[in-house]
Amino acid sequence: MERGSIVGNLAKDLRLNTGETTNNNLHLLSLGKKQYFTISAENGNLYINDRIDREELCGETKSCAISFEVMAENRMNIFHITVEIQDINDNAPHFVHSDIKLEINELTLPGTPFILEQAEDPDIGVNALQDYHINKNNYFALEVREREDGKKYAELVLEKQLDHESESSFHLILTALDGGKPPKTGTAKIWITVIDANDNPPVFTQKMYMVNLRENIPIGSLVVQVKATDRDAGSNGQITYGFRNIPERARQKFNLDSQNGKITVKEALDFEEIEKYVMTAEARDGGGLAAQCNVEIKLLDENDNAPEVILASLTSPIPEDSEAGTLVAFINVNDLDSGDNGKITCHLTNGMPFKIVSTNNDFYKLLTDGPLDRESTPEYNITITATDKGTPPLTTEKTISLKISDVNDNSPAFEKSSYTAFVPENNPSGSSIFCVHASDPDLERNSQITYSLLRSNIQELPLSSYFSINSESGIIYAQRSFDYEQCREFQVEIRTARAFAERDALKQRLVVVVKDNGQPPLSATATLNLVFAENFQEALPEMKDQLRDSEVQSDLQFYLVLALALISFFFLLTVILAIAMKLRRSGNPKFLQCFGPVPHATAGPMFTPNFEDGTLPYSYQFCLSSESQRNEFTFLTPNIQIADSLLCSEKSRVPLTVNSENNLNSQMENIDKSQSTMSRAFIYLKKIVMSTTGKKT
Repeated sequence: MERGSIVGNLAKDLRLNTGETTNNNLHLLSLGKKQYFTISAENGNLYINDRIDREELCGETKSCAISFEVMAENRMNIFHITVEIQDINDNAPHFVHSDIKLEINELTLPGTPFILEQAEDPDIGVNALQDYHINKNNYFALEVREREDGKKYAELVLEKQLDHESESSFHLILTALDGGKPPKTGTAKIWITVIDANDNPPVFTQKMYMVNLRENIPIGSLVVQVKATDRDAGSNGQITYGFRNIPERARQKFNLDSQNGKITVKEALDFEEIEKYVMTAEARDGGGLAAQCNVEIKLLDENDNAPEVILASLTSPIPEDSEAGTLVAFINVNDLDSGDNGKITCHLTNGMPFKIVSTNNDFYKLLTDGPLDRESTPEYNITITATDKGTPPLTTEKTISLKISDVNDNSPAFEKSSYTAFVPENNPSGSSIFCVHASDPDLERNSQITYSLLRSNIQELPLSSYFSINSESGIIYAQRSFDYEQCREFQVEIRTARAFAERDALKQRLVVVVKDNGQPPLSATATLNLVFAENFQEALPEMKDQLRDSEVQSDLQFYLVLALALISFFFLLTVILAIAMKLRRSGNPKFLQCFGPVPHATAGPMFTPNFEDGTLPYSYQFCLSSESQRNEFTFLTPNIQIADSLLCSEKSRVPLTVNSENNLNSQMENIDKSQSTMSRAFIYLKKIVMSTTGKKT
């Protein structure tokens, strides 16, 4: 068939439609072999890519097939394709020697056969050699015989007694025909010389010589020695040996010594090329009589071919988070030897997270067999060792270089879990005060680190008004000049102690307490409400509920603080006015003495019983999400309990008089009235707040 001819539709045979053929990128695997076919990616047709010569590929083998592999790249499947090559009658029978010379003694008896040179036809079956013919004559007939290997040869049979004196030579035409339609032919000329009488022809000691020969036998080694004897004396008893009817390949491999009949190796033998040679040896005496014997040489396979390892397909690089069992490569392993010499086992070097698994038809899969970590091993040199079962075994190693690609599986890590920086006060604004450094063992974009400060407030001002950080270098800058007497220390970095697990509660409530070293110690608390979810969509309902409660609480706190401030203002104003009026009536100009230091006087803040030992509570909300790259915080305004009243009193050393007692009683009555008025105002304001917010306070 000509190049470009359609062999068949491979996609149809594989039950793939046209769309699947294109998507799967159906293509042939070369594997270092000659490509006789090609596949159309559009329609899946299998075309002839190069001329196919069955005789060149398979020689005399009756069954001839070309096997190859086709890969569907997207599915990573391999289809094994076998195309049978059918023989056509494209070779005519031919004789190695176009002239056949025979010397026949005139005393040769009728019926004596003479083996003629065998014609060769590389075709097989009916296209091979089928028959021989000879031109019509009065002395000779032709008989066609068949060997054990199925090849046909012709014998020239003497039918009538020869007479040297009447006819000393003959010229015949031998025609070989094959079974083609029309048949093809080949011819050879037979030159027969009639010689004088020679009573005894040579006789071989064996009609068939059978030899088993190792394929790796050295050149020049003895194969077998054929032996023939002749009872005649003189030149009629001198025997010379030669090949008769020998295939051309056998003639190239073996040599027959004409004097002693020794057959030796002429060229290196190869069991994988030809397993058996069949030939005919002839012994001829000086009088022209000859005898033939058959020689059959069988080659024994030796383990002379090491396994061949061919990388059919490789996926490199592969991500470091590839699961166990991920396909890395397809490998073809074969051995030209037969039997145990051709059986192969493959294994990998120990200590690597890979394994090799046999599929079929000498193919192996290289798979991952453990976790990969690019940071510890960025590249593997995987050595595949293929060993046959011969004696001694032959081994081939194939090294595959596999690169591991990076995934973002490492979080940035600071050099320290906490840093302490000491900054002198009155520092210039914009000066650098500290530098933090974090590292990430990942590559390229996965290792690029950006620094930022978490959003928070310091003394009701955002943190960004105090500090800034270089997002690339990690240098922290002061945004203002610091005053030691106003602000001595800043504390920033809240961390999780461990990763969240499924058994952990989705809502977490943390209370952080900070205390000073005063006497008595004062403290403040911060409440963190954490919602842990797969994504922010799951956390939004919880956050919204908490934010709504926080907003209501914030509004309520604002109204309460405003009301307390107003009531305190009016109360203090009433007290001051009452005291001023009493002092004015008594004519005492020293009304400011209550603000000065008085010996043994005690003054201090008085708080309502609801105050919690000086602790100022704060509340925060915090949400973590597995899909967020940056933690997000929601801060609520502080919830501070303020004392209802603050009184300043002093004790006088002057004894109480009646007037002073009356004045004091009058002052206390005024104070009680003021407190009563304040209480009524507070109750009224409380009702307003309750009606506004709809909640009890």
